[in-house]
Amino acid sequence: MMDEQRRDPAAKPVQADQENPIVSFFGGATQRLKEGLPFGQLAKLVPADQLTRWFSVSEDQIAAILETVRQELPTTEALLIGKPQAGKSSIVRGLTGVSADIVGQGFKPHTQHTERYAYPSADLPLLIFTDTVGLGDVNQDTQALINELVGDLKQESGCARILVLTVKITDFATDTLRQIAQQLRQRFPSIPCLLAITCLHEVYPVDAADHPGYPPRFEAVGRAAAAIEENFKGICDRTVLLDFTLEEDGYTPVFYGLEALRDSLADLLPEAEANAIHRLLDERTEASQQLGSLYRDVGRRYISAFAVIAATLAAVPLPFATMPMLTTLQVSMVGLLGTLYGQPLSPSQAGGVVSAIAGGFVAQAVGRELIKFLPGFGSLIAASWAAAYTWSLGEGACVYFGDLMGGKKPDPKKIQATMQTAFKSAQERFKGIQSN
Repeated sequence: MMDEQRRDPAAKPVQADQENPIVSFFGGATQRLKEGLPFGQLAKLVPADQLTRWFSVSEDQIAAILETVRQELPTTEALLIGKPQAGKSSIVRGLTGVSADIVGQGFKPHTQHTERYAYPSADLPLLIFTDTVGLGDVNQDTQALINELVGDLKQESGCARILVLTVKITDFATDTLRQIAQQLRQRFPSIPCLLAITCLHEVYPVDAADHPGYPPRFEAVGRAAAAIEENFKGICDRTVLLDFTLEEDGYTPVFYGLEALRDSLADLLPEAEANAIHRLLDERTEASQQLGSLYRDVGRRYISAFAVIAATLAAVPLPFATMPMLTTLQVSMVGLLGTLYGQPLSPSQAGGVVSAIAGGFVAQAVGRELIKFLPGFGSLIAASWAAAYTWSLGEGACVYFGDLMGGKKPDPKKIQATMQTAFKSAQERFKGIQSN
């Protein structure tokens, strides 16, 4: 679907954009401006309501694009079942690599007894975590929770699923958890179940200053783990020992047992889903680049249309008359890209992002407007510049939002470098505007 754009970031827009009247309108508009037709007369050739449609983004088209990409993703849903403080959020951190704060903010209410977190975003998720809340509370209605989980699992989702039972190594009051797991396995025997025994360091010997080699050979760990595993015998397909801590806790590695978790998931999940998670864990840099490319391919569908609109506006041969309109257009584009990356923004917030990432391009924007005083082709040069700048701004916004989505602080130098490269590439693409 997106092979062409992967080969060439500045390739022609995809079919959805090719059918948009913006492209044909722009070609005719620039030619008529070169022939001396005033822009006011040009605008009269097109009904106002049609212009409004052209200069907006169809919500239906956005939904269609996202749905097409979503169907191609090897998505996995992990149902995390365990008491609070049993390490469920730590497992999410280990699998995604995002910070504890991002994980905490990511979970949203799903049903009365569950919360859900889609990584990296709800629109295009690779991993979906469903977390049970309030388990272990004496006032919790266990059967109501089971009914909710059963209802959720009965719905066809199209993604692989796995039950992950999390138990602290010091917790032996697990009758409720066992009851839930037993009923779910009886109803859905094809969904694999993984028992994750967590917080191992709580039973380390007093003289143990760090994690031992994996698996841990401490007697206290082995004895407690064996007792918990025996309690879930016949329910779980595999057991893994984990100790996912924070950096300030002083244990190395922070994600102790992550490789064992990866291997267990690879054994229990279908091949496509297991391979996707394997890449997330073993090749974080490459996987991050692949994920960023996936989102950017979709983003470029929007960026290309906005670049064409910007060029049409910039062709108006009146210095500074179109700058407010161009700014509004570019802010709208950034806002739309933010929504795509799971970072919805208000118009003022989107404007702040534009200001933050535009850098030295602002001065060049003023220079672009002054070019319009040149006789003849000044407006056409400005149109080409506006298209290339809008494209580069969109690419920079994708990097910005991609960093936020991955739980990282955006790097201004990386964003500026991306914009410079994208600007030069887009100039080559749009230079034909000057010579048509």
